[in-house]
Amino acid sequence: MFDKFRDWERNRHQYAMDWQARTGGKVLGYFCTYVPEEILYAAGVLPVRILGSHEPQDVTEPHIFGMFCPFCRDCLAQGLKGRYDYLNGIMIAQSCLHIRQAYTSWSKHMPREFNYYMPHPQRVQSPHALPYLTEEIRIFKKAVEDWTGVTITDEKLQKAIDVYNENRRLMRQVYDLRKAENPPLSGEEAMEMVIASQMTDKAEHNGELKKVLTQLPSRKMGRKTCKRLMILGSEDDDIAFIHMVELCNATFVTDDHCTGTRYFWNTVEPSGDLMKALAQRYIDRPRCPSKDWEERTRVEHILKMAKDWNVEGAIVIQQKFCDPHELDIPAIRKALNGIGVKNLFLEFDVTVPIGQFKIRVEAFLEMIGDEDLFD
Repeated sequence: MFDKFRDWERNRHQYAMDWQARTGGKVLGYFCTYVPEEILYAAGVLPVRILGSHEPQDVTEPHIFGMFCPFCRDCLAQGLKGRYDYLNGIMIAQSCLHIRQAYTSWSKHMPREFNYYMPHPQRVQSPHALPYLTEEIRIFKKAVEDWTGVTITDEKLQKAIDVYNENRRLMRQVYDLRKAENPPLSGEEAMEMVIASQMTDKAEHNGELKKVLTQLPSRKMGRKTCKRLMILGSEDDDIAFIHMVELCNATFVTDDHCTGTRYFWNTVEPSGDLMKALAQRYIDRPRCPSKDWEERTRVEHILKMAKDWNVEGAIVIQQKFCDPHELDIPAIRKALNGIGVKNLFLEFDVTVPIGQFKIRVEAFLEMIGDEDLFD
C-alpha cells in the first residue's frame, strides 16, 4: 500500500529528473520548510526539499564548521558530491544559523541560475511579523516571475494553494487514523509518506494519498501496537532509526518535527489578499524553536498531541549541536513528565549508532512497563 511513497522517498533524485524530462519544468531545492512552496508551484516549478543521506562524508570541512549540526553538514555534502546537480535553483527562508550557512556555502560554491535568500521573521509572535512576511512574499513572487518568465496570477496561485491545502488535509486524515487503538500504519510508513510529499508533485502525491485512504481504515498491520510512542525535536528523516524502534515492540503514533507534522499541520485560510493568507499560514504553523519566542507555544501544542494520540512515551531527539532545540528540550521534557509521559533523550549525528540506541530504547520501553518487550 505504501510502496509508491517508499519508492519516491528512496529514489527522490530520479523522480525529480524524470519530472524535469516529462514536463520541461524547473526544479528548485529548498533548505527549510518555511519556504512558501505555493508561489513556486504556481509558476510551474517543482519544489524539492534538500535532505542528507546519513552517510559519512569528508567534503564539508573547508566550507562549514565541524561544530555545526550534522544535518546542515550532510545537506551541504549532497551538493558538493553532485547529487543535486539537476537543480535549477536553490533557496532558503531565513532559518537557524547552521542551515543558513549550508545555503550560503552551496550558493557560493555551487551556484544555480536562481539563488534566493528569503527573509522571514524569527519572532513570529510580533505584531509586525504578518505585514513584514506578506511583503517579503510579494517580493519573492516577483523574483520567481522574473526567473521563470511566468506571470503568477491570482487564479494560478489559488489553484496552487488548493492543491497544497488538499495535501495537508489528506495527510491529517492519515494521521488521525493513528489515534486508533491499533493504528493501520506504522511510524516508518508515515515518515516515508511525509518525506515523499516534500519531494514530489503535490497533485501526484494527493492522488496516491486518496488511494491509500480508501484502504487504510480497514487495514490490519499484523503486528502489535504495544507501546505508543511520539518522536519530537530536531529534523529527523532517519528511517533506519524509526524501523529499529518499531522492531522493539513499539509504534510511533505521531510526531512533532519538520519532516513530520510541522510540515503539513495547518492550511492556508481564505482571504481577499492571497499574499497575506500565505504569510498567515507560515506564521501560524507549529513553530520551530528558533522562531517560537517570547512565549513557548510549542509546549502546549506537543502536550495536546500527546493526549490526543494517547502517547505513552516520547523519544526526544536533538541533532548534535542544534542550539534552538537544545534550549527548547528541557522545558518540553519537564512538561511531558508533568502529564506522565516518560521520555528518552537521544542525540543524533550524521550516522546513527543503531546498536547502541537499540539498547537504550529497549531499556526505555521496559521502564515504561512494556511487559511484551522480550516476547
